[in-house]
Amino acid sequence: MDILLCGEFEAAELHEWRQCLSAALPEARWLDRDAALAVAERIEVAVVANPPPGSLRGLPRLKLIQSLWAGVDRLLQDPTLPPGVPIARMVDPAMNAAMAETALWATLALHRGFFDYARAQRDGRWRPQPQQRADEVPVLVLGLGQMGLAAARRLAQQGYPVRGWSLGPRGTETHGLDVTHGRDALPGLLADARIVINLLPLTPATTGLLDAGCFAALPRGAAIVNLARGAHVVDVDLLAALDSGHLSHAVLDVFRSEPLPADHAFWRHPRVTVLPHVAAQTDPRSAAQVVVANLRRCFSGAMPEHLVDRSRGY
Repeated sequence: MDILLCGEFEAAELHEWRQCLSAALPEARWLDRDAALAVAERIEVAVVANPPPGSLRGLPRLKLIQSLWAGVDRLLQDPTLPPGVPIARMVDPAMNAAMAETALWATLALHRGFFDYARAQRDGRWRPQPQQRADEVPVLVLGLGQMGLAAARRLAQQGYPVRGWSLGPRGTETHGLDVTHGRDALPGLLADARIVINLLPLTPATTGLLDAGCFAALPRGAAIVNLARGAHVVDVDLLAALDSGHLSHAVLDVFRSEPLPADHAFWRHPRVTVLPHVAAQTDPRSAAQVVVANLRRCFSGAMPEHLVDRSRGY
């Protein structure tokens, strides 16, 4: 069988994906865009990683678009995306675990003042701070998809009082977590939070959600952890809230422009920790197994898992 594999890859990265996918589905030929167009009538599945716009045109038998990334916002922005073709996003338990680890690390560092101690070390200052218990540090997780739920559960296991929020209602998979939905409920949740962890999907409804109004609703000294998409944050509003002292710290893994421009204020701000979009990297070894399992469902006539609702954007 012939499968299109295309997207934004470094050469070594593409080589690793080909190796892992070929090992998981050895009967397939993994073709680039040009090779796939030469046999367009045989291409039923495309496996993609933010492919350039237009990459999926000219494939009349396409039955499934499988994303290698958890976020599909850039993919959905392609005006040439074939209408009616199902899109599946990446849901890999290994990625969920990695994201939960990053959320826990950021929460522990903020709760225990470890970013402050790092600054104190650079300044040669010995200044112990009072220590709070985990159950005294309320955490709000925005976004209750696979990664948001994994992070919320991990934090709850460590003793943090965790609440979750989503724009729309969630099903029974929240497993006893304290969850709320709807924009009207958000200000009240923010008012009670010391740490906010953003794991929302990026949609028109969530773009710019973390703005001056959101920050003002938080208690003084609260902190923001953005692990979702840079466009969720209004950068100037965040900098203003940090400069005023209303927010104590921001941990940022994602940005409106990536790599983060060298002249951006986030690099030098003493209350900002910058990560280079590494909170939960896709691991081809495990993700290839997820991809191939979904492709086998498609080829057998079964419904693929983790399909995207184009109208909702995730």
